[in-house]
Amino acid sequence: MSVLPPATAPLTEAEAYAAFADMLDGKPDEEEIASFLSDMTDRGERADEIAGAARAMRERLIPIEAPEGAIDVCGTGGDGHHTLNVSTAVSLVVAACGVPVAKHGNRAASSKAGAADTLEALGLDMDAAGRTAEHTLREIGICFLFAKNHHPAMARIQPIRQKLGKRTIFNLMGPLSNPARVRRQLIGIARPAYVPIYADAMSRLGTERTFIVSGDEGLDELSLDEGNEVADVQGRDVTMKRVRAEDAGLPHAPVEAIRGGDPAHNARALEALLMGAPGPYRDAVVFNAAGSLLVAGEVDSWQDGAEEAAEALDKGLAKQLLDCWIAAAK
Repeated sequence: MSVLPPATAPLTEAEAYAAFADMLDGKPDEEEIASFLSDMTDRGERADEIAGAARAMRERLIPIEAPEGAIDVCGTGGDGHHTLNVSTAVSLVVAACGVPVAKHGNRAASSKAGAADTLEALGLDMDAAGRTAEHTLREIGICFLFAKNHHPAMARIQPIRQKLGKRTIFNLMGPLSNPARVRRQLIGIARPAYVPIYADAMSRLGTERTFIVSGDEGLDELSLDEGNEVADVQGRDVTMKRVRAEDAGLPHAPVEAIRGGDPAHNARALEALLMGAPGPYRDAVVFNAAGSLLVAGEVDSWQDGAEEAAEALDKGLAKQLLDCWIAAAK
């Protein structure tokens, strides 16, 4: 007997919540889950479905305590551009500016180097970082929340996702299920046309302020290339905006200019960035950090955010923070 409703037709938020609660609790068999997820992906997820699914996931996570004003900076992944680790570097810069960052992430799925892979290559002990997350977030202003440590219900789902070999709604649920329960975020998604849909889902879940961003070329972060779709979500209100690099006083650059590689390659690039290396990678990090500082309420404009982020790099504050983090996560 089927446990899940047919996913070929749209579900209400309540129906989606119930379906994903059953899924995360291990009630349907693997074949039924795979068919359900595939059908939903093929027709396209709705805002109420994303919100309902995220509620179910949030109820089953292992939370941590976070200081007031903590934010997250992450992307859904799956954009296929294989860029350097922008949101990881942004997290270091923003934390160096005094805004606590509860970085939610994982190892690479579709890219060559996820946040966890690159941080590990830089010398951060990922197991220790997990054990000391609350401490480092409180004392240093940053932590890494390894998804597998905080979402045990996903252990059965992950192999099904890998067998499917395509994007599913679970790609969208991760950024909405931060274990620190942050109320301010910058979330990158890989589909510009989906920004308002995802923003609608976020407004249903509750947020003080979140930017949902997508580069015109399908980049899951703010792009230096052409322009960006940005949804500014404040409570239930959603405002759509177009944002370009020059809004932050930065030059344009093609996405190829920040193409990444394996964890060792990306770690070297991030290290050089923290040591003051100029170029498109720095500009991309400064751009996304500016948006993050705006979301956090630290600055009032893209220009001010870019200047504060650049200062954190130029003064070596982001490098100092990483060194402190590595030393503390033992």
